Parts: sequence; structure tokens; C-alpha cells
Amino acid sequence: QVQLVESGGGLVQAGGSLRLSCAASRGTFSSYSMGWFRQAPGKERESVAAIDWSGGSTYLADSVKGRFTISRDSAKNTVYLQMNSLKPEDTAIYYCAADGRDGIEAVITTPRYWGQGTQVTVSS
Repeated sequence: QVQLVESGGGLVQAGGSLRLSCAASRGTFSSYSMGWFRQAPGKERESVAAIDWSGGSTYLADSVKGRFTISRDSAKNTVYLQMNSLKPEDTAIYYCAADGRDGIEAVITTPRYWGQGTQVTVSS
């Protein structure tokens, strides 16, 4: 069973950037589609970005298109979320997710594995 550990969260001013990392272990990283979710206080967890096992297919939520980028490095068993032009409404706990089922849809909707989350706070 894959284990996921996020890092890179923190406090940043509006307009700034952060890069989140998610290191995967105890699994075959290249067989998993990977995703990022976020949950703001009082709101439901939502899918933000996803990438399939090959890196050839990606997904970005409309709210982050043009500002966030997802990528993966198989040599490091790590998936990244580059977040630029951050807004106060991006403030949330960000979770890494993984799923070994075919296609990218599963990791966007019902991923099987989750990390513990990392806090991102964007000040105005």
C-alpha cells in the first residue's frame, strides 16, 4: 500500500508562489495516478489537480487553471503542485492522493490513498 507524505506548505502573501511536494513510498509509483485536493474551513474537500501514471494526461480545476501546474518525477517518486499567483481563497489544507486504477478519473473522484495534508495560507 502506497504511503504519501506532503511538504511545502506555508504562509505566503497574495500573488506569491509555493510548490507542494508529495513523496510516495511502499508502492510502485509509476503505476499510480496522482492528485491534489484541498479543503478550506467549512467547505468540502475538492479536487484541484491530477496526473496519470505516465504524466501524459493532466487535470486542473477551473479555479486554478492558468495558475497551478501538476507534474511528477518518477526518479524521485514525487508529484508536485506548483502554485503561482496565489489568492486568499486558495487557503486550505492540501492533500495528496493516489489511485492505481486505470485512467485519471478515479484519482479525481474517489482516490484510494491519501496523505496527511499540508496547510497553505495566503494572506491578503
